[in-house]
This record gives sequence, structure tokens and C-alpha cells, in this order.
Amino acid sequence: MRKFTDDTLLVATHNAGKLDEIRALLAPYGVTVLGAGEKGLAVPDETETTFVGNARIKAHAGAVATGLPALSDDSGIVIDALDGAPGVHTADWAETGQGRDFVMAMTRAHDALVARKAPQPWTGRFCCTLVLAWPDGHDEVFEGTVDGWIVWPMRGASGHGYDPVFEPLGYDLTFGEMDPKQKNRISHRADAFRKLVERCFG
Repeated sequence: MRKFTDDTLLVATHNAGKLDEIRALLAPYGVTVLGAGEKGLAVPDETETTFVGNARIKAHAGAVATGLPALSDDSGIVIDALDGAPGVHTADWAETGQGRDFVMAMTRAHDALVARKAPQPWTGRFCCTLVLAWPDGHDEVFEGTVDGWIVWPMRGASGHGYDPVFEPLGYDLTFGEMDPKQKNRISHRADAFRKLVERCFG
């Protein structure tokens, strides 16, 4: 397991919400975090069919382009009654041509569950795969999950993505209703980050 010994980390994402979460999670370690958008990097094509495959594409592209260690996150929501969809296509379901519309994406997921006459509760999970890649081609992989239910109607205006329809096990709030600090303690990304920090920053 390779340790992170640099003082600057590229986060290979153009998603402002995701970048903010990662900055908050890494704040205690004194690392300067730069986003791919701040470095003017293009978004690489995500051509793999798994979270780890797409995370590797983004991390290695960022490391090669900048000469910095690069951290990428490929994450999404997996709904059991939809055979794991949207999965790696979580963000694609929100694409409109004029930006992403996650209300549309959440509605699409709900409508698909209803069309299938899927019995409730609608179980699912958020999954996060982190890849930390170095310019020499080495990488480390960390995976995190949080299980829960898909709820309807949407609840809460915090968070981003599918947060308003996901209620984690053991809670009566959706991610969209939670204080961001509470969500950041229990999220799929937090689970993956605990493993990353323990093994690469500890």
C-alpha cells in the first residue's frame, strides 16, 4: 500500500458538490486540493461498465495531465428492483443537454419501479469507488457503500444527486434532509475515505 507523501492532490472531478465533500473530508490532513475544472482538464470518456473501471480512467488521466497524484471518485446509486440500475449510469440518467436534472432522474427511477410493480420496500445502496493514482501509473483502490431504501416522494433540499430519495438504514431522514456534516459521517464516500485515509494518509 503506497502512502500519500505530497502536499497537493488533484481531485479528478468537475462536480462541485463532490469536490466540496472531498475537500471537507481531507481538510484535517493539510492537503491542498485542486479540482479538475480549476486545472482546465477535459472530462475523459467513461467507457467502462464498473465503478472501479471508470474511476481508474479519471484518476490516471488526471495524474498524467498534471503530474500530480490524482484522486477520482466514481459513484452512483444501485436499486435492487431495477437490476442494479442506474449504477454506473447514475449521472447519465440526469443528462438533459442543458445540464443535469436530478429531479428528472429521480422521477425516472420511481416511474421504473412503479412500472415493474416492484414490491416495497425498494432496497438499494449508494456505492463509491475511490482510485488514487500517481503519475508513474501506480494506483490504490478503495470501495465504500451505504445501504438503505428508495423513498417517494422526494424529501429534503440538502445534498445533491439522488439524495432526496435515499433513506439510509437506521435513519428516518433522507440524505437530502440530513445536515451535510451528518451525511458526510455515514455516506458511501465517507466509508471509502476512511479506508483511503487509514491506508494512505495514516
